[in-house]
Amino acid sequence: MNSENHNSFITNFKEELIVLSPGRINFIGEHTDYNNGFVLPTAIDKKIVFSFEKNNTETQCSVYSMSYDKMLHFDLNTIKVSEVEWENYILGVINELLKITNRLKGFHCIIKSELPIGAGVSSSAAIECGLAYGLNEIFNLELSKIELVELSQRAEHAYVGTKCGIMDQFASVMSEDQKVILLDCENQSYTLIDAHFEPFKIVLLNTNVAHSLASSEYNTRRNECEEVVKVIASEYKEVYSLRDITKKMLNEFKDSISTTLFERASYVIEENERVLQASKSLKSGDLKRFGELMYQSHRGLQNQYEVSCEELDFLVDFSENNDQVIGSRMMGGGFGGCTINLIHKDSIDDYLRTVKKAYKNQFDIDLTSFITVPSQGTSIQ
Repeated sequence: MNSENHNSFITNFKEELIVLSPGRINFIGEHTDYNNGFVLPTAIDKKIVFSFEKNNTETQCSVYSMSYDKMLHFDLNTIKVSEVEWENYILGVINELLKITNRLKGFHCIIKSELPIGAGVSSSAAIECGLAYGLNEIFNLELSKIELVELSQRAEHAYVGTKCGIMDQFASVMSEDQKVILLDCENQSYTLIDAHFEPFKIVLLNTNVAHSLASSEYNTRRNECEEVVKVIASEYKEVYSLRDITKKMLNEFKDSISTTLFERASYVIEENERVLQASKSLKSGDLKRFGELMYQSHRGLQNQYEVSCEELDFLVDFSENNDQVIGSRMMGGGFGGCTINLIHKDSIDDYLRTVKKAYKNQFDIDLTSFITVPSQGTSIQ
């Protein structure tokens, strides 16, 4: 469809429902969710906006992405994986909905994103959850929030091919304003913790690099973790995931697995403990300790889990040498995207000026940044 037809689609669009689906940040607990571990995420105030209308057909659907200036047409009777990546986030959700309901009918949708793609703020989960949430509402599908979370995760597994854990979708839907979520990914139990970071603010620094390794290495790390579990479960029948493995248990098998596998598992076990310590620190107002744990998390991701990159490491190194930045680490799958930083509110402007200059000098890339706050999960406007 050419841009003239796009304009016609937008002009004739009769908006019936608007859904706001946020990106998410994760303070600590990276790559632990698919290992049934602990995470500490929340939704942010940057969102994807979905506008919906029923089109009075049984099966014809059109979704227009303003970010890509692209239109996706599909028939509910012939859903299949697309060769165009962004389309699979849409089609995967539709596929999962069709498995569990016959109430879905033809619709039109316009998507407008405030989220930077590839920055590690999980624009993918925001797309999946926002679409599922809106269709659930407009067609009265009567699905619970947790059902929307789970089907969105399945959509990413089946149609996108990323074997992600539950954290991104959970945070996108279940977050509440000015709270962070301590989520146990083994059983989806969670605690909401007040997000008091004064006098510090949450600043994301976007490397503006997205290395091609990210998706393939993500699945590789998952496979490596499963390999460790398989070895240890052969002797410990109660072991089903890395969550069930203690450091003492892992040490017993140090000679039975490769150094790489040992380091991967060590990182996950240590990171789970860091998440629990960080949640206690936040509850008690010990932000200094909270920030220290963020730095430790990054070093684990850099040296043990090996999912960082030189641009991310440069930014964390730069933060660690500044006493106005109490915590910093890479966030997301890795190999690019953002660092999340806790910076004193009076020092943000000076800090951003110096770090952007240093980053440009080092990599000849423009560093972008934004300040964010813990916000409400997916909702109707």
